[in-house]
Amino acid sequence: MVASRNRRDDLLASLPRHEAPVVLVDNASTDDTVAAVRAAHPEVTVVPLDRNTGAVARTLGVARAGTPFVAFTDDDSWWAPGDLARGVEIMRAHPRLGLLAARILVGPAEELDPVCTEMADSPLASEPDLPGPSLLGFVACAALVRTEAFTAVGGFDRVVRFPGEEERLALDLAAAGWGLAYVDEVTVHHHPSTHREPSTTRQAGIWRSRVLTALMRYPLRDVAGQLVRSARAGRPGWRGLAGAVPRVPAALRNRRVLPQHVMAGVRELAS
Repeated sequence: MVASRNRRDDLLASLPRHEAPVVLVDNASTDDTVAAVRAAHPEVTVVPLDRNTGAVARTLGVARAGTPFVAFTDDDSWWAPGDLARGVEIMRAHPRLGLLAARILVGPAEELDPVCTEMADSPLASEPDLPGPSLLGFVACAALVRTEAFTAVGGFDRVVRFPGEEERLALDLAAAGWGLAYVDEVTVHHHPSTHREPSTTRQAGIWRSRVLTALMRYPLRDVAGQLVRSARAGRPGWRGLAGAVPRVPAALRNRRVLPQHVMAGVRELAS
């Protein structure tokens, strides 16, 4: 499942690399993405949206796929040959595994994404019924989800949107009893698009998502801690706080405090 916006050329290059049927949800692109993909890849199921819904596009894509498992990629990433099938086998062998986070190799040099080192060294207690280190986060372009679990917790939501949308979903999966694990024998290739927003804009968006996720799920003292961390993060943090303000009412309407054992993991990762 691929969500995309205004990255026609990246899509046309990456789509042939996918080994499974593809659902493309287009977030109201203005670069003729929909027509170009339909012409070049008629086998792809294209779902055009009339507005940019952010990460919610993935939720719509999962519903359209209608399969027991759905792999996420971006327009500039793809699963290594044979590894998607391997990932599904691992999911089937571990029935509590709600989300598998794959190893990410970046660019033609295939350098390991630093986030993979962090996931491999997760300080969370290893769970014997999972195939790798336990997680409370993941990278959306390299994740395989169990549709039952994803749908039960609502998928990606309209409050957090993008970027930094992964945390709220990961926390809700854990709260519902599903496991999340890093599995480094399954690989995703990521060749970052040249059509990317400035890093400062992205960092501000991530801080906005962290604040909104805290408002939706953290106990009040942890919300306060997240606000302080954002304020201390400099300009990106302040921009993130400002960006979160219009969405605060929606975040509070969707507020549901996490169980203590999940918050214990959140605090462990933040320490």
